[in-house]
Amino acid sequence: MDSSNFLQYVPIFTDLDDNALDKILSIGSKKRFEKESVILLEEDAGSAFFVIIKGKVKVSKSGTDEKEVIFSILAESDFFGEMALLDGQNRSASVIATEETELFIIQRTDFLNLLKEHSEISIALLQELTKRLRAADAKIKSLSLKDAEGKVATVILQLADDIGKIKQGIVELDKLPLQQDLANMAGTSRETISRTLHTFAKKGLIELDGSKLRILNYESFKEMYL
Repeated sequence: MDSSNFLQYVPIFTDLDDNALDKILSIGSKKRFEKESVILLEEDAGSAFFVIIKGKVKVSKSGTDEKEVIFSILAESDFFGEMALLDGQNRSASVIATEETELFIIQRTDFLNLLKEHSEISIALLQELTKRLRAADAKIKSLSLKDAEGKVATVILQLADDIGKIKQGIVELDKLPLQQDLANMAGTSRETISRTLHTFAKKGLIELDGSKLRILNYESFKEMYL
C-alpha cells in the first residue's frame, strides 16, 4: 500500500475528500515497531488512535493463569485504540506487533475533534464497532458450543475475513500466525491446531505451504463450519 494515500483505505475515512484526508495526515505522526514490540499494554491510559499502514498486530489479553487469549489479528488499513478514547477508560487489551509494523498515530484530542467536525467519521466508526461486536458475539458462540475442529475452523474463517485475499473462491492467508497464537485464538492447544490443520488438508479443504494457508472453497468451508 502506498504510504502517501493509506488513509483512503481505512474504513472510517473512505467517505472523506482529499482536503480532509490531507488535514488528518497533518495532525498525525508515523512510527515503526519491530516484530514482538509492545505497542499498547492492557490497563494503560488511552491517549491515541492507531492506523496500521503496513504490518500486522495481535490484540490480546492475559488471563488469571497468565495464559494469553488473542481476540484478533489486525493488518493494513485496520485501526485500534478507539475504545479508550471514546469512554475515557484504560486500554482493555494489549496490542503487540507480530511482524515489522508501521503505524499512523493520532492523539486523543485531535481524534475527538475529528469526530466533532466530520459526522461521517462518527457514523462510519459506529458501523465498524457494530461489525466488530457482531463478529465477537459470533466467535464467542462458536467457541463455546463447537468441538475442537469447529473451533479451529472458526479461527481460520476469522483470519480469512480479517487478512485473507480471495480470488476465484479461494482464500489465501500469506502469513499464517504461529500455531501457538492460533491456539490462543481458538482456546485450545498447539497440538490440536497442528492435528486439525492436517486433518483439513487431508480432507481437501485447505492447502498448507509453509506459512501460507489456502481455503480451496471458501463458501463451502464457511457453510460447513460457520
